[in-house]
Amino acid sequence: MTDVVDSDELMRRIQRARACAAQEERAWRARGEELGRAGTGDPGAARDAEVRGVAYGVVLRVLDEILTPGRHAAED
Repeated sequence: MTDVVDSDELMRRIQRARACAAQEERAWRARGEELGRAGTGDPGAARDAEVRGVAYGVVLRVLDEILTPGRHAAED
């Protein structure tokens, strides 16, 4: 990790990370809803999916704040 990158490359990397976090958040929320509806009898798995969805949501909000500072403060 000793590569030197310019600001444009850094922004591209942050945008890719944001897209990945958004995709993971959607996937974990859908999995949590599926497990909650299915009544699989495994509340631990449903809870795990919910926690992971929330965690990715937090990462998403942090990356949004880095990309567009102050824009999302009024929404909360």
